[in-house]
Amino acid sequence: MNIQYYLIRLMKNYVKISEKKINSFMVLGLLMTLYLSCTNSHSSIVHSTATNTTQPKALAKPVSPADAATILNRPQVPILCYHQIRDWRASDSKRAKDYIVPPSNFDEQMKLLADNGYHSILPDQLYDYLLYGKALPGKPIMISFDDTRAEQFTLAREEMNKYGFKGVYFIMTVSLGKPGYMTKQEVKELADEGNVVGSHTWDHSNVKNYSGEDWKIQIDKPSQELEKITGRPIQYFAYPFGLWNREAIEQLKQRGFKAAFQLSAKRDEDYPQFCIRRMIVPGEWSTATLQKWMKNSF
Repeated sequence: MNIQYYLIRLMKNYVKISEKKINSFMVLGLLMTLYLSCTNSHSSIVHSTATNTTQPKALAKPVSPADAATILNRPQVPILCYHQIRDWRASDSKRAKDYIVPPSNFDEQMKLLADNGYHSILPDQLYDYLLYGKALPGKPIMISFDDTRAEQFTLAREEMNKYGFKGVYFIMTVSLGKPGYMTKQEVKELADEGNVVGSHTWDHSNVKNYSGEDWKIQIDKPSQELEKITGRPIQYFAYPFGLWNREAIEQLKQRGFKAAFQLSAKRDEDYPQFCIRRMIVPGEWSTATLQKWMKNSF
């Protein structure tokens, strides 16, 4: 039983009230007003309760980056490193051929990767995997290029496009526009097509020898030029000759780089994302040899 029940009973008995010399119509009007007022109040309360039942969603907790030990324990992703893609010349030494891959060999290697279900990934994906444990596509691989050579654009890029592969191009800016090297427009086109452009210093000098103004000349100015060319931040770096030290890591961190790439040396125990391993693909390797080294090295 509620207040409306009692009000109805009062209205039924208003005649008794009128017998006590109170105008029955006045009493009836008063009771009806009170009844409607209570009814509206009750409806308002019910509506108010219904509209407030939805609770605000809890904000997702920010995910912290993994510590160095966790990063070091994650399975490494194979990263291939290419320099020149051209046919050998009579003047090429045996050592030079380690950095010169004939186009036919490169074509076979890209076909091998595609036929075996590999998926090319880019540095942001690798970074999110290493630091935040985000999933990668099945059989991930990264394809990287150093030194700004022209055939990386005219030959390697064309072959990779056949299979939907994207790559990472580490540019040394001193060579831009020179014979045998990429132009600024080609670098921009690479970035516009979804490839990643990274820094490889100004003139490919060893970071272990830098001091004072060298950091501005070799790191800051190339980044600024590449950002102007591509319209994108330069967040990844490849050490010339694959050589690095702790001072170089600190300098790159201060400048906002997310990660850096070496060759095959041991990774730093505190900042492994700043010495990610890569594998140079020698020009004499067969596809079978490449498969073997990918499996054994990573």
